[in-house]
Amino acid sequence: MTAEPRSAAAESSPAGTDVEPRLVVDGVEVARYLVRPDLDPRHAPRPYLHPVRTRAGTPVTDALPADHVWHLGASLAVQDVDGANLWGGRTYVRGTGYTWRDDHGVIAHTGWRDRAADRLDHDLEWRDRHGRVLLREHRRITATPAGEDAWWLDLSATLTAATGADVHLGSPATNGRPGGAGYGGFFWRAVADGEPLVRTAEAKGEEAVNGSAAPWLALSATAPGGGAYTLVFTGLGPGDRWFVRTAMYPGVCVAYAFDSPAVVAAGRPRRNRHRVLVADGHLDPAGIAARLDAAVVP
Repeated sequence: MTAEPRSAAAESSPAGTDVEPRLVVDGVEVARYLVRPDLDPRHAPRPYLHPVRTRAGTPVTDALPADHVWHLGASLAVQDVDGANLWGGRTYVRGTGYTWRDDHGVIAHTGWRDRAADRLDHDLEWRDRHGRVLLREHRRITATPAGEDAWWLDLSATLTAATGADVHLGSPATNGRPGGAGYGGFFWRAVADGEPLVRTAEAKGEEAVNGSAAPWLALSATAPGGGAYTLVFTGLGPGDRWFVRTAMYPGVCVAYAFDSPAVVAAGRPRRNRHRVLVADGHLDPAGIAARLDAAVVP
């Protein structure tokens, strides 16, 4: 797709004026996309989807929660990008542990390619604290119906090294933290009244599924105030793993560097595609399998 010319107004607009495009499915708003959020630099500002809702209106994302203020709905975020923290919060330092450091960068929107009710297509730059561009990204987000009680969120992201050299992606786990803390990638901070249920086709529960490479992973929960929902995640790439938390907080991540660093090689873009079924109700494995079988993947 050819990029549309970028208007000066679009490029220079301050936070709050070029934000919050909406995704709509069959006339119902199902998500808002905050493109230029006005955030503390320690939160690693970046575009994010919030609130995301089911077709019945149940919220399924959380943002700026008190326990981890830098968790921002559904977003791409990596804690170690060539030494820059693009996740937010403290940085895990080998031999020291979590430490506040002045190392936070930003993932910045640089221009639209396409905007419509069911799709958002734009360019971004992953920058370190000095503004140096580490990665360039082309991101496309679409929303499509999946029956009367569900819809598909599809996020495709192509990352290209911008430094003239390989760019390395790491996590607390690759920097020495034990306990399967291999997060960083496409992260979804969910919202739940009580601990949600997480499962794959073969396993159930946080400990059993964290670090797995199952083709799909489902999180079923009830939102505060009521409203049962299920999220079914697909889209692990080569070397990716599922990072999952349910006891401490509800979150699912397609982890790019779960137990070893990942590389965006110079001259070789990394292509990611993450699809999430957002459904009303608590789906059982048979119901999930049926939805996946019925899915049309363009």
